[in-house]
Amino acid sequence: MKPIVQLSLDLTDIREALDTAAMALRAGVDWLEAGTPLLLAEGLHGVRALRKAFPDVPIVADLKTMDGGYLEAEMMAKAGATHVVVMARAHPETIKMVVKAGEDFGVKVMGDNLGCPDMVAGARLLEELGCDYVIHHIGYDERRGIAARGLRMPSPLNELREVVAAVKVPVQAVGGLSMEQAIRCPEYGAPLVVLGAPLTIDADTFKTADGLLESSLKIICKKIHENVS
Repeated sequence: MKPIVQLSLDLTDIREALDTAAMALRAGVDWLEAGTPLLLAEGLHGVRALRKAFPDVPIVADLKTMDGGYLEAEMMAKAGATHVVVMARAHPETIKMVVKAGEDFGVKVMGDNLGCPDMVAGARLLEELGCDYVIHHIGYDERRGIAARGLRMPSPLNELREVVAAVKVPVQAVGGLSMEQAIRCPEYGAPLVVLGAPLTIDADTFKTADGLLESSLKIICKKIHENVS
């Protein structure tokens, strides 16, 4: 598939999220993500606001669902989300229920392998249970905690090729990617490229990053869209 650029709106204010989303779409972003901080702050109202402002844009609701899968997916679908996220560490029945809700309400399911002892096995499980996409994810706290101990920060690129080889569904790499790493994701066979902290969102304040962000995003989006594996 052709590369897709997704902007993670890991913000806590809906007005800021709407402004950042509009800027990102002008720059060439394809999908918007209602990040977990935004969902915690604004909930369904945030997703509805994004859908109203951008009626034709795919919206990923990063629920990180662990239980109550059907209801959570149903609520987000009815609010306007086109994609929902369930965790591989959830009970298999929860993953199945999110997949069932996806079928019933016409939304795609993204399975996230964050925290799996075996990330490749976690990806396989998600595909086997019916997820449409796999998110290969090294978490925010994990990265920062390891770096704080003076150790090398882990990257989703470390096992990305192995995850891509293990599944047939599209893969997305998430977790502190630099600009250069994000641009290279399609070369690893991962065409769904998510941009968030630290590229577009300040990782300490969860606010839109300062600087000439729109210009930078235009460059990043152009290079990703041209970087077909």
